[in-house]
Amino acid sequence: MIAIVGVVVVFVMVFGGYLAAGGKLGIILTSLPFEMTMIMGAAVGAFLLSNDGATVKHTLKDIKKVFKGVKWKPEDYSDLLCLLFELIRMAKSDPLAVETHIENPAESSIFGAYPKIQGDSEAVELICDTLRSASMNYDDPHQVEEVLDKRMEAHLHAALHSSHALQNMADGLPALGIVAAVLGVIKTMAAIDQPPEVLGKMIGGALVGTFLGVFLAYGFVGPFAAKMKAVAEEDAHFYQLIREVLVANLHHHSPSICIEVGRQNVPGHQRPAFDDLEEALKGSKSA
Repeated sequence: MIAIVGVVVVFVMVFGGYLAAGGKLGIILTSLPFEMTMIMGAAVGAFLLSNDGATVKHTLKDIKKVFKGVKWKPEDYSDLLCLLFELIRMAKSDPLAVETHIENPAESSIFGAYPKIQGDSEAVELICDTLRSASMNYDDPHQVEEVLDKRMEAHLHAALHSSHALQNMADGLPALGIVAAVLGVIKTMAAIDQPPEVLGKMIGGALVGTFLGVFLAYGFVGPFAAKMKAVAEEDAHFYQLIREVLVANLHHHSPSICIEVGRQNVPGHQRPAFDDLEEALKGSKSA
């Protein structure tokens, strides 16, 4: 919702201010289809040229994040801590029993109690792979930590790829606007024998290209890329939480201490209160 409000504010402030200052929309509306075709057409072409098919699909999919926001909500962090608590407690009391859950999470009653988490392959694989590593009796937990750190880095890098691609597009839009404006000036110079009122409209139309390039870059495409990056980084905290809890488990802390370590590492605006989490742990969904 806030993204839609932002779009409306950009349009109202820019064009409202222009009209309030006595500007006329006629010349902009007349030139808009041609200038937009040149600028956005070239921008899209350059985007396709500089990215592979997977990145293009990923970027189109991630644009929805600008309006939907982060995937993981405060209640999801609480659910994740409850899920991890159950798995760690079972792993300590009955290692053989927990293997049935981590080897087949799709059929697990524990994972099934948290369908949103169960439906996220990255979260499920991260949990299962790390618990499986713990069952191999690693002599040095830091080995698992290093593997997890590299995995977190790779996952975040992949998640940010679409925002970087869109930001590159935003960086090129002002220059493409200048290209469109120069073409408009060339067209004007070819009609230099026309009266001043005609030349004035043609020059005004050419300048619309510069305006559109800058307006689209800093008013829309750039902010879209920034929001996509912010959402990806915020969602990455969810997977980082899995790392913190399971690493604490590798150091042989009690399940309660592991969960508290995880709770403390949840971003402040998403962090469940201590008492609320205690209640959730006592009445977990799979109980």
